Amino acid sequence: MTDDRPVSIEVTIAAPVATVWHWIRDRDRLGRWHGWLTEGLDEEIDYIYFDHATESDEPHALDLDNGDRFTLTEDAGATTVRITRLPPGHDPEWDAYYDDITEGWLTFLQQLRFAVEQHPTRPRRTVFLATEEAGPRPQDVLGLDRVRPGECYEPAAAAPSGLVGEAWFAAENQVGVTVDGLGPGLLVLGVRPPLDGRPDGGAMAILTTYDLDDERFAAVRDEWSTWWRATYPGASEPQT
Repeated sequence: MTDDRPVSIEVTIAAPVATVWHWIRDRDRLGRWHGWLTEGLDEEIDYIYFDHATESDEPHALDLDNGDRFTLTEDAGATTVRITRLPPGHDPEWDAYYDDITEGWLTFLQQLRFAVEQHPTRPRRTVFLATEEAGPRPQDVLGLDRVRPGECYEPAAAAPSGLVGEAWFAAENQVGVTVDGLGPGLLVLGVRPPLDGRPDGGAMAILTTYDLDDERFAAVRDEWSTWWRATYPGASEPQT
């Protein structure tokens, strides 16, 4: 039986609604949290948030052409950003990617919260790691599968160096932790839902860093890439 209930993804950010709305409607700020830094990011932002989006008559609401809707509401100085997704069947062309997009929105909203609360004025540098092969969840490999938001974590002994911080969020398929020595940075780990061209699903990691010079960033990228390929021998090259 197909579940015909809308899917809701939300995050509460410690900032006024006008501030958070600006982060969703300004191209420069969108580039500081949406996805990861790679060729084509600017075009992706234009496609999603401007070319195929309409600001609603309702305050602080944005409707995307695929049926997704952003709504922002403020309470006691904090803003809840909610993305409501129509159930599969609304747009058959995108149904095969439904779970993948849902997981992506969860990641990106947490990256938005991190950028607004932790680094409102600083540009980011990112490392994106992915695999399409079957294998363990990266959060399990690193011993981060049972983190509790706001608490310090203890990674597995085989984790890359410098993995120290607090749990940022925890969901069914994803976790996010802060990394003190990277700005602080944010590490998101998760599984990727299966697709027609990706039957085993796979896994992904997004490492967001701040204030690293080229040498330090390259060292971090290389260490994490080495760990990723050791865990997933068929992984693609990192995107930075």
